[in-house]
Amino acid sequence: MPTLKTLPPVIAVLFLTACAVPGPGDAPDGIFDPQEAGNRRVHAFNKRVDSALGGGGEGGASAIPAPVLEGVSNVADTLRLPQTVVNQLLQARLGRATRNTLRFGVNATVGLAGLFDVAGRIGLPEDKSDFGETLHVWGFPEGAYIELPLIGPATEREAVGKVVDVALNPLGYFNLPDPERYYSVGIRATGKVADRVAYGDTLDTLLYDSADSYAQTRNSYLAYRRYQIGDTETGAADYIDPEALDTEGF
Repeated sequence: MPTLKTLPPVIAVLFLTACAVPGPGDAPDGIFDPQEAGNRRVHAFNKRVDSALGGGGEGGASAIPAPVLEGVSNVADTLRLPQTVVNQLLQARLGRATRNTLRFGVNATVGLAGLFDVAGRIGLPEDKSDFGETLHVWGFPEGAYIELPLIGPATEREAVGKVVDVALNPLGYFNLPDPERYYSVGIRATGKVADRVAYGDTLDTLLYDSADSYAQTRNSYLAYRRYQIGDTETGAADYIDPEALDTEGF
């Protein structure tokens, strides 16, 4: 697992890579995709996995009762909150970090380990952040677009952010015995499946009804991600429902 000691080399590699990335004005339509051929192969693989899990209206995870999926999604969000708080502190967004700390405390206790989103009902709604956003705040460019196996669309900056987020999650440093140490990973993975079901219609249209699902996914993801982190300089095409694309993989 990545540790805090490995973060400086990872960020240094990102900085060196970014030096070769064209600015937004130099890339056609604000899209820098030099590895498109390989990305398309990964995209085709991800679509096959998604279809096997029930994408495109073929059953699978969609058969799981909605209350179960909602509960798992809530627990996954609660497990992600400490990592979110760390990132918001690194971004110097103390107000957001404080609210998410309160949200974690409420849902982890009154919400029965996050099974119920009690905090959302009392004015502490979900507020996500990650190290990819932290890198943006620190001034790192997004780099080239890439599609990762199983994880889905990303950029070079977001891919580094996903690796670093594993090291930044305080819950990962608790020395839990087997099999408890694997519960968090399983719950978060299942939470992504729950999110996929929740936004099934939107994602099915994107992946299975588009003439070019790869280009549509890429353009929608870049627009959504830039919108999410407040990147107003790069510009992008219209995006689909932002929440639907926040499933970190199809």
